[in-house]
Amino acid sequence: MDGRIAVIGTGVIGASWAAQFLAAGYDVIAYDPATGAEARSRAAVAEAWPALTRLGLASGASLARLSFTTDPAVAVAEAVFVQESGPERADLKQHLLTTIDQAAPADTVIASSSSGLRPTELQQMCAAHSERVLVGHPFNPVHLIPLVEVVPGESTSVAAVERAMALYTSLGKRPILVRQELPGHVTNRLQAALWQEAYSLVERGVVSVADIDAAIAWGPGLRWALLGPLLNQHLSGGAGGMAHTLAHLGPPAEAWMADLRRARLTPELTDLLVRGVDEELAGVDLGELIQQRDDLLVALLEAKRDRRALP
Repeated sequence: MDGRIAVIGTGVIGASWAAQFLAAGYDVIAYDPATGAEARSRAAVAEAWPALTRLGLASGASLARLSFTTDPAVAVAEAVFVQESGPERADLKQHLLTTIDQAAPADTVIASSSSGLRPTELQQMCAAHSERVLVGHPFNPVHLIPLVEVVPGESTSVAAVERAMALYTSLGKRPILVRQELPGHVTNRLQAALWQEAYSLVERGVVSVADIDAAIAWGPGLRWALLGPLLNQHLSGGAGGMAHTLAHLGPPAEAWMADLRRARLTPELTDLLVRGVDEELAGVDLGELIQQRDDLLVALLEAKRDRRALP
């Protein structure tokens, strides 16, 4: 896809999207009404650039191809794709999406980064061409994490879905098509299932916050980064694969699932979790932690690119 990409909203997610599109060789025009947004966004894009350079820039990719406007209609007027990353509030998106829908070319896909709003709800804000509206939900840091959840609404056209999937794939992303609208889409629901039990275990005093993080980061999280939870189950079954795993571990796993607890974020539990993270990070330079995380993410992405058998 050739042409200009419009990035609407340049907070943490939007600025990272802008960096990703620039690295793919696009002209990017951004809109964000917040005071100081342009300066913050340019700084965030520049900060992401070394990692993107290491992963490989497209021919012609340049920070100089980023421009800003104070008018969302101007931002989308000549865009071939719109990535909207405004605040996660329907009342704030209403006027913004209506303006974008009226100003963007009729065949330009409007993708929202929303992590929770249903695409059908967003389509109702776009009376002119609701068929080109969908959710393109990324994961932070957007310029490094390949996953994008593409979620069509009730009136989203097949053509719009295909264009979004193709564009994200061309960026080096790994889009998945979510075939039903659910609160939180898919991946956040999977995370929420883990968070629920993690919160419960901390609340009950079974383990500390640091122990929860260690249990995942030094255990199944290492394998999940390579194959995901279900393929790892398949490999656990040896020659018998998933069938063997489910036959032998399915019944106890069902018992474990039945014993999982519900957790409510009461003030007491919230305080317990916040204090636990603070204790875990005591003496740790947060900037260094983020830099090391990103360095390892880049190394992992580079390694996975060369392992064609991995999904």
